[in-house]
Amino acid sequence: MAGAESPNRSPEIRKDGINNRWVIFSPARSRRPSDFKSKSNPNPNNQSECPFCKGHEHECAPEIFRIPADSTSDWRIRVIQNLYPALNRDLHFRNHEDSSSHGDVSVSGFGFHDVVIESPVHSVHLIDLSPAEVGDVLLAFKARIDQLRMNDSIKYVQVFKNHGASAGASMSHSHSQMIALPIVPPTVSARLNSMKEYYEQTGNCSLCDTRVDDLIINESTHFKSVVPFAATFPFEIWIIPRDHSTYFHDLDSEKAVDLGGLLKFMLLKMSSQLNNPPFNFMIHTSPFQVDPSYLPCCHWFLQIVPQLSGVGGFELGTGCYINPVFPEDAAKILREVKVPDQK
Repeated sequence: MAGAESPNRSPEIRKDGINNRWVIFSPARSRRPSDFKSKSNPNPNNQSECPFCKGHEHECAPEIFRIPADSTSDWRIRVIQNLYPALNRDLHFRNHEDSSSHGDVSVSGFGFHDVVIESPVHSVHLIDLSPAEVGDVLLAFKARIDQLRMNDSIKYVQVFKNHGASAGASMSHSHSQMIALPIVPPTVSARLNSMKEYYEQTGNCSLCDTRVDDLIINESTHFKSVVPFAATFPFEIWIIPRDHSTYFHDLDSEKAVDLGGLLKFMLLKMSSQLNNPPFNFMIHTSPFQVDPSYLPCCHWFLQIVPQLSGVGGFELGTGCYINPVFPEDAAKILREVKVPDQK
């Protein structure tokens, strides 16, 4: 398929073989792909300080660790408990606590909900950090995951970042979150099963086999950034390890800096082209107690989703999304975006 924008292109339905869902590409529903711009301010308030800032540590929930570990006021990254956690780390997890005759199951709300404060300075965002500093944030995720996986009741950890109020951020100070679950979410199970099915059919990992030609945005030593073949959202980006890797927490220091540089580069391109949109990113890794037969086919990746369009009743009712921008067009536009050299 040609990479140039084509206003007369017919709608197309593509299957996302990683997540096992269908996406409708309907360019007639929207303006030209290059005209997409965010209309919302991701940081609407002019607040200069908050509980996440240096000197306000006492206003936060308990600290788990900081980087550097021996720092007092000169910390660069803090990992703390969430003051308003979705789950309770003090509960005892009881599996199948209650179930109904028609298949509904209730278990105790045990789990961990943590916050990673990415900088002590309120005005500094992830995009402002150097590749090495972004790498340090990624290594903080890894360090906390390594702690959480020592708990036998924890099955999966979701790392995510909400940037901007419309993307779900309640604090404008740059931060990420981690939720450790005693269950494996259905979307994770569906992804793993879809990857395993591909592996059984081909003998290859589906992400290792990802076609890159006109979907590639950029490559680094250890990672590649692409717009996925059946992108669910306009200008969605995946950053994928070039070598097969099942778990994000296997990331080492060298790869963390490399990933930090590519992540920063993608955020700069997205900000420049789309007018600094609110966005989410999610790290999709594998469950801790995954069956060994899944290891050759499970491959982690980082997903970036700029918030450019809402989700309507069709999407909620079918699980099938409508994307007005063909992935080839989005990849071409992002490839061609010029951004300042990284520091």
